[in-house]
Amino acid sequence: MAVTGADSTADRGEVSGAESPERLVALSDGIYAIAMTLLVLDISVPGGLSEPDFQHAMRQVWPHLGAYALSFAVLAALWRDQRWLLHQVRRVDTLTVRLTLAGLGAVALVPFPTALLSEYGGREPLAVSAYAAAIALITLLHLSMFLTVWRRSSLQARPIPDRVGRITVTELGAVFLVCAASVAMAFAVSPQAGLWTWLVSIPLKHTIRWRIRTHRRT
Repeated sequence: MAVTGADSTADRGEVSGAESPERLVALSDGIYAIAMTLLVLDISVPGGLSEPDFQHAMRQVWPHLGAYALSFAVLAALWRDQRWLLHQVRRVDTLTVRLTLAGLGAVALVPFPTALLSEYGGREPLAVSAYAAAIALITLLHLSMFLTVWRRSSLQARPIPDRVGRITVTELGAVFLVCAASVAMAFAVSPQAGLWTWLVSIPLKHTIRWRIRTHRRT
């Protein structure tokens, strides 16, 4: 987003012509949609195969389908987090724009570690680690974005209750720590152990999110 016609408002850290987060919401939706679509490009079966070769090719496809389903679910959850974060924002400033763009850059990279995971995740700890590191980076940037908005009431679309803020920080921080732990497990134990450690973050995330929803209803 180019800053044009900068004035005293821009000097205070706000982005001229982009105070509303609507442009970032639209950009985020587009980036996530593209990343989700790119996940499927690695799934294919050659044409003209004999029956035995076709069956063998289908067996080779299953790891790709598993990695696709996993990454699609992960990106869907991250997209929901991204939209929720941006809906807490009444106006953006330079820092929130940069954090959002950095997060979207990491999201656009997810198809690459997904391909590594589908090809080498069962035997190469680096493949599992690269995938976990990508998710950890996105989560860390979401956490930085939320802390920036939570600490600056002038950016908030509505006041963020302290309890919701603490639970959100706990959720994002826990996911980041689990991803970091999975990297250690992948190298210290096995790639499979690293992957299963990372998968703990999915029910953990849903449990903490359930607590947030329960708090909002009370």
